[in-house]
Amino acid sequence: MSFEILSPEGLRCDGRRPHEMRKLKCEVGVAQDADGSAIVEQGYTKVLVTVFGPHECTNRNKRDNDRAVISCSYNKASFSAGTRMRKMVTDKKSTEVSVMIQNTFEASILLEKFPKSQIDIFVQVLQGDGGERCVAINATTLALINSGIPMKDYVCACAATIYQDTALLDINHLEESFRGPLFMLAVMPKSERIVQLQLDNRLHNDHLDKVVKQTIQGCKDIQVLLDRKIKERTVEAAAAYDIKPRV
Repeated sequence: MSFEILSPEGLRCDGRRPHEMRKLKCEVGVAQDADGSAIVEQGYTKVLVTVFGPHECTNRNKRDNDRAVISCSYNKASFSAGTRMRKMVTDKKSTEVSVMIQNTFEASILLEKFPKSQIDIFVQVLQGDGGERCVAINATTLALINSGIPMKDYVCACAATIYQDTALLDINHLEESFRGPLFMLAVMPKSERIVQLQLDNRLHNDHLDKVVKQTIQGCKDIQVLLDRKIKERTVEAAAAYDIKPRV
């Protein structure tokens, strides 16, 4: 069965226009046994993140006397894509994404406030329909904020591709299967500082500027939604203790 990446009317296979993102829903504090947790859904991609720590570093060889270390575990459930995945391939990719997430948040968490400590981040993809890495980063940001771990800024991620000279933002699984250039950015929106950049397949230099601008704007839009959820959560928590929050 064939499908159109972009119709003559300028609509994508799920009805969005090129610059439009999938609907984003999020919740924080969903895991009672964790120090921080969050679930983020973008379209049909759903990711759960739990955070534990800071706590005493369990590996003396990795302990840093001046700052905390981050341990990240990324796992994509075998049922998340609707079909069983080969475990060896999945494990290799999971390790790569784990390292990517770890490096991303080493640039944003104030690790120097917790010397000789460790922060554990567990990422579980519950449902995959494209953009899992971006959703994982967005969910990790919320979980870290929920845990009270200080950060320089939100870290928000978004991806885009080029199809027939048109930039498509926040691509889904069907659009990923086209196997065009996949450009992913994770930025701290206030300063627009890029903390992670990944490019799958080749992207012509003529398209670079519009893809970068589109993904940065996408990250800023995501930050607004995440910040709104944090403020709502703060108001709810304050109401439970009959105090007036500053939001």
